[in-house]
Amino acid sequence: MSVTLPRTSAQPPLESEAPTITSPAMGAGGSNAIVQTMKHAVGHMGIRRSLTLLGTNQVKGFDCPGCAWPEPGEHRSSFEFCENGAKAVASEATLARIDRAFFAKWSVEELGKQSDFWHNEQGRLTEPVVLRRGQSHYEPISWDDAFSLIAERLRAMPSPNRAAFYTSGRTSNEAAFLYQLFARLFGTNNLPDCSNMCHESSGHGMVEALGVGKGTVTLDDFAHADAIFVVGQNPGTNHPRMLTTLREAKLRGATIVSVNPMDEAGTRKFAHPQEPVDVLGGGTALASLFVHVRINGDVALFKGIMKEMLEREDEAPGTVLDHTFIEEHTDGFELLAADVRGTTWEEIVEGSGVARDTIVAAARVMIESKATIVCWAMGVTQHKNGVANVREIVSTLLLRGNVGRPGAGACPVRGHSNVQGDRTMGIWEKMPPAFLDALAYEFAFEPPREYGYDTIATISAMLAGEIDVFMGLGGNFVSAAPDTERTAEGMRRCKLTVQVATKLNRGHLITGEEALLLPCLGRTEIDMQASGPQFVTVENSMSVVSRSEGSLPPASASLKSEVAIVAGIAEKTLRGRTTVDFRPFVASYDTIREHIERVVPGFTGFGARVREPGGFYLGNAARDRVFHTETEKARFTVNPIPRHDLTGGKLLMMTVRSHDQYNTTIYGLDDRYRGITHGRRIVMMNTGDIAERGLSAGDLVDIESRGDDGTVRVAERFVVVPYPLPRTCCATYFPEANVLVALESHAKDSGTPASKSVVVTVRASVGPVD
Repeated sequence: MSVTLPRTSAQPPLESEAPTITSPAMGAGGSNAIVQTMKHAVGHMGIRRSLTLLGTNQVKGFDCPGCAWPEPGEHRSSFEFCENGAKAVASEATLARIDRAFFAKWSVEELGKQSDFWHNEQGRLTEPVVLRRGQSHYEPISWDDAFSLIAERLRAMPSPNRAAFYTSGRTSNEAAFLYQLFARLFGTNNLPDCSNMCHESSGHGMVEALGVGKGTVTLDDFAHADAIFVVGQNPGTNHPRMLTTLREAKLRGATIVSVNPMDEAGTRKFAHPQEPVDVLGGGTALASLFVHVRINGDVALFKGIMKEMLEREDEAPGTVLDHTFIEEHTDGFELLAADVRGTTWEEIVEGSGVARDTIVAAARVMIESKATIVCWAMGVTQHKNGVANVREIVSTLLLRGNVGRPGAGACPVRGHSNVQGDRTMGIWEKMPPAFLDALAYEFAFEPPREYGYDTIATISAMLAGEIDVFMGLGGNFVSAAPDTERTAEGMRRCKLTVQVATKLNRGHLITGEEALLLPCLGRTEIDMQASGPQFVTVENSMSVVSRSEGSLPPASASLKSEVAIVAGIAEKTLRGRTTVDFRPFVASYDTIREHIERVVPGFTGFGARVREPGGFYLGNAARDRVFHTETEKARFTVNPIPRHDLTGGKLLMMTVRSHDQYNTTIYGLDDRYRGITHGRRIVMMNTGDIAERGLSAGDLVDIESRGDDGTVRVAERFVVVPYPLPRTCCATYFPEANVLVALESHAKDSGTPASKSVVVTVRASVGPVD
């Protein structure tokens, strides 16, 4: 018997107006990007305050709270920000404020009826508030009372493992290090984080194949690459500054290949807003080959590329493969070659949805290139076989020795600005023994050794009534996580939920029996402590650690830094249980960095090195062709082509971002690069699939997924939008469609939610589900 999950306020409200649909843009950037940047900056910050943007990603400025794409080391522009980075800064530095009068007026129930865009527009949180048991409104609470309440609830638990400490990628290295120290001193490794939901598959796949979980390239490598593959990624929206790097590579003569079910504007053409000739001339064409792979067809595609490479090698031995590299630095080649040769072209074409001629063309680019970089994002990782997708990409690189030499390597492009740094600092439920040993020695205690909960396990534990206290250091856990209604149900079963944030979001309205909302400083703001103004540090996608220091006065005198909040909670909770004194950490962040130097590999001389212009590079063993795998060699792997049952008119759905959002933060209701304005509840479909179902553009439909246990999940009243996607594929926006992603549907080994391959049925809408 099937059960349909009911709709609650955990989901964004339905939309009353239909979106406007026009043709997709033919390129990214240009004058429109300048107009939109100024619109958001002036509209939220005013003219004078908009000058804050000039400090974005500067050596003596603050790190953009958006993506993790690196900055140039020495030659930085005065405008080291993109349109979406400007939106992030404007959103944080807004003049709008949420005060106690706001919470007195708006009940939690009424707030839940508003849109995510409306929540973000209300402005910055200004003082700590509490939602007491049985009450309808948040009300003010002092910082001391808030810390005491958290400590009381934590100390009352029968086991420290009944708490979960979640981390967002915006958290600084210093705050993250203190946070994991607090959790482990308390006695748990329950440290789920946002990486669990995005690039966990990258880490697992790369550790298995290369012995490292981080990308092997630096920004300088793009200046030496002959070919760059952009796979499962939309840089025009999610990492716009990457377009500058791609443009420079293209003008230098590099070949760019786009591998994506969707033909995204950012890989077609880019008009650099700071280059008048580029803007007036229509921009620079980027990708010269577009491979419109079927959703989750990546293993089949790269297997096909490798098959063509092997066949060309067989025809002319010694001209395609790097035999010296393979023999000296890898193992598993014979097994891989046998698997690839044993896979027919019919299987490859069927599995990838790509014509053989196109696969051959992609292989030719790989063969003719002396140095190839493959970049990827969540279009690769968020599948049940996400780890296998990453391994297949690495195997393709290994065939021609494209790891550990200039202009070549693996490049997972991280999303949030310090998600990689948080992991380096110990935010992981299963940190290796060496890290825990160093932590134990430094702070004279025995950390827990049993693995903790990742995101999926945390939600499952909440549903089972095994989590009493959930704390989120940033982020919007309910909206970002899969299976929205079940995640919300789990959150409601907690006794206390604590959220540290700069602005209101839907996750603050789905609470435990009691809830605290603790406002913190933003990246753009001055962090003044006892020893003077402080800076924090972050690590970008390419392992460069740099400083970040805000220049704006805090949005409220009542705000505390993330470091001060973590330390305040730790002091109250651990009183009498540890000899570690957290107060000096707040007075001077250099004190934290001194401990990091002695605990975290690669951070020797941290305090001095991070003060150098541009910071420092942590290094990467695989980049030096040192592979910390079981065999001490890079490993070829064999990965089967995934299959999806799409009989009975089913489609394979992926969730994507619009151009007016970053993660779960909604800056506007437009997706201008895709030609969609004034709406978010849309489903993009191939015109043939629309006609086959008797639908038309603009129709309202309900989208349904069915779990292995028979549970039916419904996302209702989505508008049909014709879009050039492969047949049997469709796309919807995140987080609106997260309700369709079953908690149990996640990547093998990594646990990353399979948000990019959800089997769904689309049918004419029958109205809201009760």
